[in-house]
Amino acid sequence: MQTETVQITVKLFASFRAGRFVEAKQTCVPGTRIADIISRLEIAPKDIGMIMLDNRHAEPEQPLHAGARLSLFPLLGGG
Repeated sequence: MQTETVQITVKLFASFRAGRFVEAKQTCVPGTRIADIISRLEIAPKDIGMIMLDNRHAEPEQPLHAGARLSLFPLLGGG
């Protein structure tokens, strides 16, 4: 039995790129949430500054769909 999967694109910004990637295709099962990808990438939820899904603000609990473009931005410091 073959499990259905979908492919998404994940783009990381700033410090999230260190030791990871800039942009990569990821395969996941239908119903995978943004939070699941964040966990898979070993990014602490408290470090997330902004999430964009298909160029719109998104929340960690939102499910992903085939062809989704997920962008993750860290909190920015400074003054």
